[in-house]
Amino acid sequence: MKIDRDGTPFIAASALPALVAGATGHRRLALALLAAPLAIGAFFRDPDRAPDLGSATDPDLVLAPADGKVMHVGVPQPDVAPPGDWQQISIFLSLSDVHINRTPVAGTVVAVGHRPGRYLAAFRAESAQENERSEIAIESEVRGHLRTVVFRQIVGVAARRVVTRVGVGDSLGAGERIGLMRFGSRMDVFVPPEVRIEVEVGDRTVGGESVIARWPSSPGAGGDR
Repeated sequence: MKIDRDGTPFIAASALPALVAGATGHRRLALALLAAPLAIGAFFRDPDRAPDLGSATDPDLVLAPADGKVMHVGVPQPDVAPPGDWQQISIFLSLSDVHINRTPVAGTVVAVGHRPGRYLAAFRAESAQENERSEIAIESEVRGHLRTVVFRQIVGVAARRVVTRVGVGDSLGAGERIGLMRFGSRMDVFVPPEVRIEVEVGDRTVGGESVIARWPSSPGAGGDR
């Protein structure tokens, strides 16, 4: 199993007590203490993902940026969306979910910002406004027209750090890794009003594979789910 490099110091630190116990002859204790590094290793797992057939090259599709459960769809929560007209899709990541984050669309990164904040439980509505977060805007070409998608990495009550590994000017493919959030969090995705949302509250998503929205057949044309 591939482990993200950010997990190495956490796994090493948590494995130290088991190593000490084993070295001092406490084999049973050592085996019990191994549960901690194994659990942390699982949290930092980084599986390869293959988007649904056509998703990687189809500019009409918006992919899930993370594994998790859809907790909000449609009109943005009050005072949460960036300036302008948007629809919001929010995904909650539990401690057992893969926490590697991916870009929902192919395109060029046009803005990256970080805002310090609180560490409220990520499933609470106010966490989108008050918690620490990073915001990434990507400009994507759809049938010759540039369209912008904005998404946020938002930490939760257990997550204490956002790791963002992209910068302005980077060119990304749909579903490409962009970073991670440590220990429980949420992702908010903001798409223009004309985009047709393909998920409902309660749906499970797989980062880099699940289709969460679709651009209409022509730029500017709307469409109901």
